[in-house]
Amino acid sequence: MRRTALQSADVLVHAAALHAPHVGRLTDEEFRAVNVGVTAELLNDAARLDVRRVLYISSTSVYGHALVPTDRAVWVDEQLTPLPRDIYDETKLAAEDLVDAGSVSSVTLRIARCFPEPLPVLARHLLHRAVDLADVATAGVLAVTHSTVTGRFNISGPHPFHREDCLALHRDAGAVLARRAPDVFEAFRDRGWPVPDRLDRVYDSTAASNAFGYRPVRGVRQLLRDAADGLSA
Repeated sequence: MRRTALQSADVLVHAAALHAPHVGRLTDEEFRAVNVGVTAELLNDAARLDVRRVLYISSTSVYGHALVPTDRAVWVDEQLTPLPRDIYDETKLAAEDLVDAGSVSSVTLRIARCFPEPLPVLARHLLHRAVDLADVATAGVLAVTHSTVTGRFNISGPHPFHREDCLALHRDAGAVLARRAPDVFEAFRDRGWPVPDRLDRVYDSTAASNAFGYRPVRGVRQLLRDAADGLSA
């Protein structure tokens, strides 16, 4: 069935995997078999069947222990060296390596947090480490259509912070938010949502923006507009 589907495919989008919630519930061998072994098989099939492009969906989780701050928030761009903390991170990173080494033109997207959460939690995460699924879908289309682009790219939301904010974000994130996005700061206060007093990391999608024009639009401000209109779940 897999090979039959690939016979008529121009692009392989590989997103299936065992994920972080499976850690501790399934064995390391199962993780390796699914996340690494099946990826290798798919890449081999794609090469044999003359698939033009591979898009691999990875995760910012691969940065692992490197996401832990010391005296400042961690600025997470692609120059940050991954330090996997569990079998999920290890196998996703191993699969990235396979994709990079394959013979088919490929691109890997490291997707930030993007699952449903209570609105106050989601709003906080959209400030610095989450992304809307619509923006993820847009990034995927752009990465596929820009056929000469290869490599690994972070995909996160439109965050209001700058690299030079990292020290202050670790000490008083609320003050930085009030300075960078006063409208968002006031909206949190008006809704009774806690304003974060410290942030541990900020994801940076600048490389994806420069390489294939990724411009996330559905950040915390869009969430707030949707909530005001009664559109958010």
